[in-house]
Amino acid sequence: MVLAAGCTNKDGELGRLDKVIGRHGISDGRFQKPRAMTIDRHDRLYICDMTARIQVFDAEGNFLRVWQTPAQEAGRPTGLSIGIDGNVLVADTHYYRVLVYSPQGKLLRIMGGAKGETPGRFGLVTSAVQDRQGNYYIAEYGECDRIQKFAPDGRTFLRQWGRHGEGPGEFSRPQKLAFDEQQRLWVCDACNHRIQVFDREGKLLSVWGRQGSGLGELYYPYDLILVPGGLWVAEFGNNRIQKFTRDGRGLGSWGSPGREEGKLFNPWALVRDSRSRIFVLDTGNHRVQRVTL
Repeated sequence: MVLAAGCTNKDGELGRLDKVIGRHGISDGRFQKPRAMTIDRHDRLYICDMTARIQVFDAEGNFLRVWQTPAQEAGRPTGLSIGIDGNVLVADTHYYRVLVYSPQGKLLRIMGGAKGETPGRFGLVTSAVQDRQGNYYIAEYGECDRIQKFAPDGRTFLRQWGRHGEGPGEFSRPQKLAFDEQQRLWVCDACNHRIQVFDREGKLLSVWGRQGSGLGELYYPYDLILVPGGLWVAEFGNNRIQKFTRDGRGLGSWGSPGREEGKLFNPWALVRDSRSRIFVLDTGNHRVQRVTL
């Protein structure tokens, strides 16, 4: 179901709600606690929910197709991204692996699949991205909170960094990875309530954020998108998306706790389309909300 709404940028909110996509259910076009979302260069949305389905929509919310991940008994994926070749990278969290699909849903590659702390084995995988050269960066948490880097073949281990902790360069559930224009790797260090930035070799460049609900503070940041001059962060704990400068200064937010349109309940993800509209994965409300800035 797609609904329109009026301006909601009162009380200092940035942006207005202009569309709601989906509702609770397990049929095509509906969601059961969706936990991962990405968008491709054609503005097609890929959304995974607790049924382990990956549904594809256009930017107006029209359902296009669906496919299922191979297994779901142990748990469901918690991360999606688009690779440099347009393929869909799925963090198949509880199976310690990354699934690579074509945009049509054909399984092309399985990376990992064995639990462990040695190179090439994984804990609970949360995010996978590629740099411009095609190298893979895979985040995991659990017994070993770290990032592993692999060559474009997806098998050759290159390096790793991070461990469980609260210090600079350490992680407590690195939930989301994203590259900026200068190929710096941004990390949502979710349970440390902060953002960390690294170069492609794992050198720490910046760290900022502290726990709280005020402007510029974070509470379980689960996803981020980089925009010109800044970034937006989805806060699972604060039920909002918040805009920051690249050095961590809070600029404003959109959303507040609730069930009605324009409210959020544990948002897991957000993406931005070619028209600069932001789509927020409103997980606890089983829907996507589109925000015009």
